[in-house]
Amino acid sequence: MTGHTTAEKLADLRARLEKAQDPGSERARAKRDEAGLTTPRQRIERLLDKGTFVEIGALGRTPDDPEAPYSDGVVTGYGRIEGRTVAIYAHDKTVYGGSVGETFGRKVCEVMDMAIRIGCPVIGIQDSGGARIQDAVTSLAMYSEIARRQLPLSGRSPQISIMMGKSAGGAVYAPVTTDFVVAVDGRAEMYVTGPAVIKEVTGEEITSAELGGARQQELNGNVSYVAQDEEDAFNYVKDLLDHLPSTCNDPGPEFWAPSDDAVSQAEDLDVFMPNDTNAGYDMHDLLAKLFDSDDLLEIQPNFAPNLITAFARIDGKSVGVVANQPLENAGCIDADAADKGARFIRICDAYNIPLVYVVDTPGYLPGVAQEKAGLIHRGAKFAFALVEATVPKVSLIVRKAYGGAYAVMGSKNLSGDINLAWPTAQIAVMGSAAAVVMIQGKQLAKIEDENQRAYMKKVFMDFYDENMTSPYVAAERGYIDAMIEPNSTRLALRQALRQLETKQEQDLPKKHTIMPL
Repeated sequence: MTGHTTAEKLADLRARLEKAQDPGSERARAKRDEAGLTTPRQRIERLLDKGTFVEIGALGRTPDDPEAPYSDGVVTGYGRIEGRTVAIYAHDKTVYGGSVGETFGRKVCEVMDMAIRIGCPVIGIQDSGGARIQDAVTSLAMYSEIARRQLPLSGRSPQISIMMGKSAGGAVYAPVTTDFVVAVDGRAEMYVTGPAVIKEVTGEEITSAELGGARQQELNGNVSYVAQDEEDAFNYVKDLLDHLPSTCNDPGPEFWAPSDDAVSQAEDLDVFMPNDTNAGYDMHDLLAKLFDSDDLLEIQPNFAPNLITAFARIDGKSVGVVANQPLENAGCIDADAADKGARFIRICDAYNIPLVYVVDTPGYLPGVAQEKAGLIHRGAKFAFALVEATVPKVSLIVRKAYGGAYAVMGSKNLSGDINLAWPTAQIAVMGSAAAVVMIQGKQLAKIEDENQRAYMKKVFMDFYDENMTSPYVAAERGYIDAMIEPNSTRLALRQALRQLETKQEQDLPKKHTIMPL
């Protein structure tokens, strides 16, 4: 019973707030502490600037239950990261297993509504058992209310999910709808239905980690980055925000850029490309030489590694990089890479981040498995995202650019603004090895002498490389804006983006586009 004096009322408030600091049962808290896990408030404090967290709903709890614990399983509020306002919430596994109930849902909706009104990123620290079964349809309704608020935020303010533990059902749908999902290795697990339910329904047996561990979900394409631990996860989130604006109407953060003289000194680029056009090299090594610093922030590094998607900086400003990786499938674009590239392009376009394509690909990956995987519509989605994007788009062809892959990697014909090429570039419908089969296959088959057949094949391939894949053919026809020396690449990229800084592009009036599946 609350006292009648002011002093008694203050004491009562302090007691309630103290109880709300760690409201889980003694058994649940002991289990958490024994596992060495941090509390939701500790996680929030470690991510935000020191002393900036302002909590709301600390005394919220299940209605009509005087014994219900405070917080209802989630800590919500606002704070700052590098001085910028963010809305934040963190699940509390010690209260109802972090499951979603009515008060839980209302608290999360409140901070999301505020983020919509003021324009700021939303960060969710996820560690939830999913819907609260005993709350029946109310829990489902709250999940739906949270999901509904993700749409007005999507593409307006960054949404980031940090997966800290096991999350099931609705607790995974909401995170994968956000822009980025960061999962802590060895701790995060994600699945729609857990192993026990799967065994009951289908008879299949699998462990929780095998089904939804961070590394597995990374390979499934559901995770942007697998962090080694909590600290690594928080640092990655801060690095992400360094490349993103608070809203699509705000400029992104800028950092110091080197002087023109420093940028133009890149003589080692002249000898970077191997003389053998089929020799592999690590595209990461090249990308490290093209931007303000060698510190690229890669998105989904281990999913579809044949296509690199990353944030970098030119002139101190954020750019999105889409680059082929010759060490993986020779840099071919497969169905997974097309999905990965399309989504990254749309993120960059939403937040007005220019795109830089670095091209070395022999084409889309051929094969029966790829056709069954839906390469046709998934590959088309990659092209669709390129054309749909209205941000500045610069393409640099450093070696192979064959077939449809040439078109979708920022070509002028699919709405690229500026196309640059090194003298080592090769641009054609297909490579010489495939062309000799298509054009001279029957004639070569008639030559009985193997040595003579091999000689004639080489003659044709050399002729094809010299006359059909030369970048000067494309340059003569206006498909390449400039042939550049590799050592001038950094300066050329800076000049291109400065030129495109005021680019404006308007689509025809309509409700929305219809992207391929």
